[in-house]
Amino acid sequence: MVDLAFVIAGSEATGGAGLQVDLKTFQQLGVYGVGTTTCIVSFDPENNWGHRFVPIDPQVIADQIQAATAAHDLDVVKIGMLGTPATIDVVAEALGRQSWRHVVLDPVLICKGQEPGAALDTDNALRTQVLPHATVVTPNLFEARTLSGMDSIDSVDDLIESARRIHDLGPQYVIAKGGVELDGDDAVDVLFDGSEVTLLSAPKVGSERVSGAGCTLAAAITAQLAKGADVAAAVALAKDFVTAGIEARVSANTPFDTVWQGAYRG
Repeated sequence: MVDLAFVIAGSEATGGAGLQVDLKTFQQLGVYGVGTTTCIVSFDPENNWGHRFVPIDPQVIADQIQAATAAHDLDVVKIGMLGTPATIDVVAEALGRQSWRHVVLDPVLICKGQEPGAALDTDNALRTQVLPHATVVTPNLFEARTLSGMDSIDSVDDLIESARRIHDLGPQYVIAKGGVELDGDDAVDVLFDGSEVTLLSAPKVGSERVSGAGCTLAAAITAQLAKGADVAAAVALAKDFVTAGIEARVSANTPFDTVWQGAYRG
């Protein structure tokens, strides 16, 4: 029997993030991936590699979800970049239409190609319509600060507090990611299940953020949950998976490197 995982996320044209990364991660971890595209993001090499953001028509998104869920018995889904309130409406309706064993939310709150007002509307819609469905939510430092309403996150204790506050919004588990942005030699993430705090730590690999790390982490968690792992075990493996991918990072003509999902040999 083949384990299945569904992803609803944006496409990123360089292959370093989004749906492309999710499906590569699923494949590397032995899971059959099914994907719905919510938007198309392409970096503009003639404008300092800034984002170009194009949303997919909501009806086209609904059609993709209908086809995917009719073709396969899907009960584990990763939600990545949604991008607009209209997209969130469609995805939230789909989440509420059936029972899901696990929903993993990578809460991508803003893309540089979006207008600030539209981004705020998207943030609010994601918080109220999708976050309560989540088994696991995986905010980075910026997203944790935004979702928790905290002015700053400067320490592991702050990161723990942000996870507690985000948990109050409805998800069952929160993984607040410190990454390379917190001081110290280790990249520290916090897992909070509503009562217990678990710290996941690994030595930092360089000092710069690597594209696709957040997508890869959430996708690896999704794949492991699809195979029947519990959340704590899925998160621990995902941390190792991402660390290996960062160590073997792929360089390109972009001003940033990307995670190599094929590096993991667990």
